[in-house]
Amino acid sequence: AVTGIVPTERVKKNSTAQAGCKLFLTKPLGIGVLTTAEKKSLLKPEHQGLATEVMCRMNITGASFANIEGVKAMTDVTGFGLLGHLSEMCQGAGVQARVDYDAIPKLPGVEEYIKLGAVPGGTERNFASYGHLMGEMPREVRDLLCDPQTSGGLLLAVMPEAENEVKATAAEFGIELTAIGELVPA
Repeated sequence: AVTGIVPTERVKKNSTAQAGCKLFLTKPLGIGVLTTAEKKSLLKPEHQGLATEVMCRMNITGASFANIEGVKAMTDVTGFGLLGHLSEMCQGAGVQARVDYDAIPKLPGVEEYIKLGAVPGGTERNFASYGHLMGEMPREVRDLLCDPQTSGGLLLAVMPEAENEVKATAAEFGIELTAIGELVPA
């Protein structure tokens, strides 16, 4: 539940994105993969605690991003994975997304653990529910982009003219943002 008062013009929904917006993600993906790797006794010592550390980072940046006019849409990435929440954003706004997989922040070792089969059961269920909306992609890519996140980051749709302000705001919280894609007309 959320309790508070906010001017309606400051409310950021997942359905108000626009073509031309750049996409940003405030936390790395792979929480579900790392926790599954741990359950399967595959997690290397150097990766112990990483998923927990990321889950414990608060998404308090959302309040600051909400004050930036050029942030057109915002949603948290949780159990439906990045692609699930991005597809909701696109469907609600009538746009499509182009995602740069290489630019997406990932927890260390996550791609290796996917190859070892440390993929949560929810990943396949996620893809089964919205995969028909997606273009072709390799299985390993799909397994990360559909990975259920517990306390995942915020997905932001930002107009290009607000990019510097958004990056500066993120930096105030110790977050370095890189565009992971863009929204285009449907």
